[in-house]
Amino acid sequence: MRKAGFLPASCARAWSSVRMASSGMARRDPLANKVALVTASTDGIGFAIARRLARDGAHVVISSRKQQNVDRAVAALQGEGLSVAGTVCHVGKAEDRKRLVATILDINVKATALMTKAVVPEMEKRGYRQTVRESLGAYHPFPGLGPYNVSKTALLGLTKNLARELDQRNIRVNCLAPGLIKTSFSQVLWMDKAREESIKETMQIRRIGKPDDCAGIVSFLCSEDASYITGETVVVGGGTPSRL
Repeated sequence: MRKAGFLPASCARAWSSVRMASSGMARRDPLANKVALVTASTDGIGFAIARRLARDGAHVVISSRKQQNVDRAVAALQGEGLSVAGTVCHVGKAEDRKRLVATILDINVKATALMTKAVVPEMEKRGYRQTVRESLGAYHPFPGLGPYNVSKTALLGLTKNLARELDQRNIRVNCLAPGLIKTSFSQVLWMDKAREESIKETMQIRRIGKPDDCAGIVSFLCSEDASYITGETVVVGGGTPSRL
């Protein structure tokens, strides 16, 4: 008779695998040997995404407008033992405007297309994939932010188009659409308590999101676990309505 709690060796190995998978131990560094370029990544959602990708094994290149912000973010992440580097891209400078032009539509749509065009040859060599970050404003327009909302909606179409154009090059293209996330950029919305409560009424999860709520989704989309996903937009908005 077997003792209570005894499992055959084959069952014990299977159960061990299940426990490791459920605890996140089964696949360490899912982005090892990958390089991630994260724009606008010295604060808020971008910084959280950069940190998560680096923690998952990628070498991350941080980019922002101001050198001091890039230096601060790089130092913070390197202080955590993460593999990161930084570069400045300031749309107010003529040499940078050749790649990233300084209007809302151009920054949010044209610059994304130009950046993709610039990096596709290297991505193709390495079989990388691309994630575009947009906003829930693409689906659910924010009052008083017409050009911003339109630019984000345009990214939905850009994502679909890039996914179709690049699929034969082994490059996947997906989007992240954050809802109201507590960052310095969105503080005009969440610092006004009446406006914050009004926004929460549209959500199924009645809280404002955190940058880390977005980071894991991006890491997943960049990993092999998402190898059969392209041309999609993942909404991280607490259940806010998100269909055109």
